[in-house]
Formats: sequence, C-alpha cells, structure tokens
Amino acid sequence: MSRLNLAARIDRLEHRQKLSQLGRRGLPDWLEPALIEGGLMSSNLDASSWHYDALPAQRTFHGDVTTRFKGYSGPIGSGKSYALAYEALFLSQLNPGLMGLIGAPTYRMLEDATQRTFFDVLEREGINYTFTKHDNRVRFPETGSEVIFRTMENPERLRGPNLAWFALDELTYTHEEAWTRILGRLRHPQARRLCGCAVWTPKGYDWVHKRFVEEKNRDYGLVHATPRENKYLPPDFYDQLKESYAERFYRQEVLGEYLDIFGGNMYYAFSEENVTEVGYDRCLPLSWALDFNVDPLCSVICQIEERRTMYSIEHFVRVIDEITLRNSNTVAATEEFIRRVSAFVEGPRPILVKIYGDASGNQRTTKASRTDYELIKEVFRGHPEFTIHLRQNTSNPPIKDRVNAVNNMLKSAAGTRSILIDPSCKELIKDFRQIRWQRDSAGNPTGEIDKSDTNRTHVSDALSYMIIKEFGMRPVGGPRAGYLA
Repeated sequence: MSRLNLAARIDRLEHRQKLSQLGRRGLPDWLEPALIEGGLMSSNLDASSWHYDALPAQRTFHGDVTTRFKGYSGPIGSGKSYALAYEALFLSQLNPGLMGLIGAPTYRMLEDATQRTFFDVLEREGINYTFTKHDNRVRFPETGSEVIFRTMENPERLRGPNLAWFALDELTYTHEEAWTRILGRLRHPQARRLCGCAVWTPKGYDWVHKRFVEEKNRDYGLVHATPRENKYLPPDFYDQLKESYAERFYRQEVLGEYLDIFGGNMYYAFSEENVTEVGYDRCLPLSWALDFNVDPLCSVICQIEERRTMYSIEHFVRVIDEITLRNSNTVAATEEFIRRVSAFVEGPRPILVKIYGDASGNQRTTKASRTDYELIKEVFRGHPEFTIHLRQNTSNPPIKDRVNAVNNMLKSAAGTRSILIDPSCKELIKDFRQIRWQRDSAGNPTGEIDKSDTNRTHVSDALSYMIIKEFGMRPVGGPRAGYLA
C-alpha cells in the first residue's frame, strides 16, 4: 500500500471516529441537572462541543424532561423552529435505537421549513446521519435511532409503528384530529422518555389554546417565548414589523398574544389581567344578574365596590361566582343562588341582594301566570336572611350599547380595568375570549352576535344587564346609543 493511500485511509478513519464521538456525545451540560432530577441518565462524554447557545425560553423548553406533552408558543423570531429541531435531536439521543416523528401541517411546510431546519442543525452540530428520501427517514448510525418525517394533512396516514417521541411544527395550523391520532402512536414500551412536543405562533382561542392553556392539564406544559428575547435578530427587527402590521395582527404575530384578530371578538378589551382571585367582601351588598334562558339558565354573583379619590369615584365590579344550570327554571336558579351565598350570612342583619336581568323576566306567558321576577320574590320570602332590591331592565338596550359598556369596564381608554373576575367563573371567561360578531358571506359584520355555539353568550349577557343598568350610556356626553367604539 502506498504512503498516499495509507495517509488517506488514516484520515478517513480519524474522520469516522470524530463523527462517531459527536453522534454519541451527551446532551448540553446545562441540561444535566434537569436530566438527573427527571431520573434520566446523562452521558459522561464531552458536552462542550455543542454549538447551541439556547435562548432563555429555549432552555426552559428543553429543561422540562418530565411533562408528557410540551409546547413552545411564541412570536415571529422567537426561535421556535430551532427549539423544535434541537428537542427532536435530544429526544432521539435519549431514546437510542427507537423511532421518533417530525411533522408539519403540509408537505410544503415540512420540506421548506421544518426539515430544512433539522438538517441545518445536524450539519451545524456535526451529527453523523443517513437520509433515505423514498421513505423520508433519517438514521443515526451511532445510536441506532430513526426519525421519520410526515405531514399532518391526512390523520389516517399516521397509523403505523409505535413512537418514542414526536415533534410537530406550527401546531395551530394542524387539525385537532391529527393531534388526537398521533397521541395513540406515542406508546413505545422501551422508551426512556416518552414525549410529544410542538411549537407554534398563537392563532386565537383554538383547540391548541384549549389543550395547552385553558384546560390546565398536568400532562401538558407550555413555554411562552417573548419578543426581543432573540439576541441574534437585527436590533430594529420588531420595530420594522410594527410599521408594517395592523395593531391586532402585530400583537398576535410579533408579541405572541392570544387573541382573535379575524373573528371579530366582541369583548376585545378583555385580557387575563381581568382575571384574579376575588373573595366575598362582607362590607358590600351582593348583586345577582340573570339571563332567563332555559338551557342553560345562567347568572353571575357580583359585588360593586366604590373607590373614592379626591376628584372622583371609581367603581369596580367583582365577579365572585357564576351559576349555570341545564334544563332549569327560575325557582331552581334562585334556590341555587341562596345555597351558594348562605355561607356569607353572619348574625341577624340580613344581606342586601340587588337583582338584575333582561326585560323578558317581566313577561307572563301562556305557560306561566307569574313573571320570573315574581317567582324570585316568592322564593326569597322564605329567606328573611336576605333583603332583595329588583333592578331589572324594563326594556332591553341595544346589543351594541351593552357590549360597549362592558368593554369600557373591562378596560377603559385610560387603561383602567374595572371588572375583576374570579378564575372559578370559567364560562364567563370563555364568553369574553370566544364570542364573536357575526359576519355575512362577504365577510362584513352584521351587527348581530354569532350564536353558532349554543353554550356561549348567556353568562356574559347576564353580566351585561347589570353593567348597562349601573354604568351604561348616559344621554349627556359620551357615545350616542347604538354606537360601537
């Protein structure tokens, strides 16, 4: 063998040995504490050769090594794609010899973005791999692990081998059925770390928000990445986008907020800042507001607080509880209200209860000889621990006036939030998040509420009857009746 051939062979062997060590090396050293705490063994091989300088949100995302399903939600430029690619690589190393899946909503997104980023990470980190295009599969020779690439367009095609992990890109553009289907594949019996992860930009209060945020399931974890965290972006990146985007679109895409920018949210002034622990104040009377729907029959229990300053009086509505009854009636709702607030009774002095509701409660029908408000008064006659004061509307104000009044209390132009909602009022919070204005086939607003979801609007309607009665539009000053700001 010539010296030239021998030298070339030695170079090839050294190169292969280097790739082998890179392929088997441990995870980054900043992950080791989380791996030890999570009961996962970390490698003793050198971790210093990693080039990944993870952002704070990315480190938090990777550091969660116990949650079964974890998400990374953030705006443009928050490092979502690289977080997904590296998490897929880490999961592959934690599950040697097993198979994982990387997915995207469409083939174009998979090929142009998700797959390209993953291969970029492999090359950047010097990971040895082989790729077979006919079945869209990556193999890692040193660990024996495999990664298959799939789209989420056809959930039926997700049937197949058991998975140790999966990683999905742009989850908010994926149908919930595909997510449900792939959950059934996450069941490899030899997996050291069973995990399904995903990244996305918020897209309103969709099924992703419901699973990862609203339901507060212990199996689901979420990291919210913040704008301007990515030190690798140009300094004026977000400022330039602000000049190009409409205000609400900017808040979703650039600030990463959860809001419905295209559905026409009625209660646009609501935010999580309106939700806080609200307890009963025995120095304040109770306010009970009802919506006389049969299924469900809904009401809210509130207190109105006055805060006096040198120059003005500020009012705050404290929503402490809600009542939602299926296939019910006014008598049952009144009895349930009394049951809920009986714990507030102290001593011989009765509690004042102000009662609000829509004008339909004043009407008699062929099925009932007494009005809803007469039925309420009759039930309370048997409970001297309460004194009631009816404050019902004699006629229903325009929908836009009610919505305008509520939005002004949720957040005024000066930035004051005068409606505080206890987290236990889940249906009211859902209403404020999800109710939209109806649009016609051309996409134009009709001025009517979208009531396609029969569970929505009732609790917020109940609250709005009280708001419009106490804090509604006045004939002097302010917007005219029927005007929606």
